[in-house]
This record gives sequence, structure tokens and C-alpha cells, in this order.
Amino acid sequence: MNSENILQINDSKIYYEYHEIDSKRPTLIFLHDSLGSTQLWRDFPKEVAEKTNCNLFVYDRKGYGKSSPFIISQREITYMHDEADFLHEIINHFNFNEIILFGHSDGGTISLLYAAKYHESLKGIVVVGSHVVVEDVTLNGIREAIKAYKESNLKERLTKYHGENTQKVFEMWTETWLRPDFIDFDIREELKNIICPTLVIQGIDDEFGSIKQVDGIIENVKGQKESFLVPDAKHTPYKENRELTLNKTVEFIDSL
Repeated sequence: MNSENILQINDSKIYYEYHEIDSKRPTLIFLHDSLGSTQLWRDFPKEVAEKTNCNLFVYDRKGYGKSSPFIISQREITYMHDEADFLHEIINHFNFNEIILFGHSDGGTISLLYAAKYHESLKGIVVVGSHVVVEDVTLNGIREAIKAYKESNLKERLTKYHGENTQKVFEMWTETWLRPDFIDFDIREELKNIICPTLVIQGIDDEFGSIKQVDGIIENVKGQKESFLVPDAKHTPYKENRELTLNKTVEFIDSL
């Protein structure tokens, strides 16, 4: 069964796609980055699902893509914690038996926070280019993105996926991370509650984070853990070095 649907949760309409391959197999849930959407993954999630014989669930978080627009003027510092709780509501709604999370950037941090709090049904997580602390390299990368948004066709490219949500999507990311009180964001202590197998992937040339992010995860999660630094890749290794990232992801999921 393949479906594209809108899920109503509280005051939010969430766009999602669900591809069922085998009802007895785990469901892979993909969580996009701070400028991402279901469409921006392209066919990477589908290929992972097909190669691992898992079901696939992909969705646009509130404010993104085809989901409800943001109705807030400013995010809470705990917005990724809130998204982890919201993901739990989605999982309960669909009553998924076994799940594996794959999160990129913000989506990876949300996956970590979910795994730290909710253990039931969670077989493992894959996190790519995730942040557990705020670094100068991250903030500098965001400042460069603001420049690109003003001077290049970045806004135009994002509008293709986010439509009227585009400006707010960009502001919610950049303004939150550059706020003076966000500098204290640090989830390393919470990671000590993670007991499921964890694969940490990061591009060697990631412009939004250093090896400190990878070390912060590996040093604190309690379950089986593994890191993989992808050569010839920046913040989006599943696009920049697709085959290597795909093969490592499939190998990890098969090991579960």
C-alpha cells in the first residue's frame, strides 16, 4: 500500500507518505533537516526501504512542505524536544510495532531526543549531521546561508518545496539558532538515556558541525554505537556521497 495523506493532530495538518512493503517488518521513519521536506529527500528513503525490506513513513514537520504553516512568531528553545514528543503522537496514532529512525540535521537531533525518552518499539536510529551542542562553525554556516538566501537563488529553490511557508521556514531556523539564549543548547546529558543501537554519520567536510558533534553522541549514548565519517561529503552525505552513505545505512539496518 502506498499513500499520500494529511494527518490531523491537535491544530496541525501533517503531510505524510506511507509505503508498506511487509506489515511484519519494521517501519523506517525519515526526519528531514531545518530546510527540508518529504520531497527534498528525493528517492533516498525509498531505496533504503526497498534494500532493507522495511516499510517507509516520511512526513513534513509542521511549518514545512505541504503541512500546516507556522502560526508562532518565535520558536521555543526546546523546539526539537517538542518535535520528539510530537513524533511520539504520530507513532501512537499509526500504532507502528517496530520503528527505526533516520534523521538528518535537526531531524537527527529530534531522533536522538526521541530515543532518549521513548524506548518502546524503537529498534535503532541513524543520525546524519546532527547537533548536540552549538558550535561557532554551526553559527558561521547559518550566517553564510543567510547571505546565500539574499544573494543567490536559494529562496527560489526552497519555494519549490515549501511554497508560501518558505520565508517562515528560513526565519525559524536562522533566527532561533542565532539567538543569544540558544548558545546554551546542549543535549549530551540526555543522550545517556539512549539504549538502542545508534549509527552516527557525518560528512568529513560538514560546514555546520565538527567532529565534536559525533564525539558528543558516541561518548554519551549507552547502547551499541558506531560512527561513520563520509569522505567527499559536507552536511548532506546522502546526496554528496550517496552510494557510501546508502550502503552503510543498509548494512546497519540489516544488522538490527
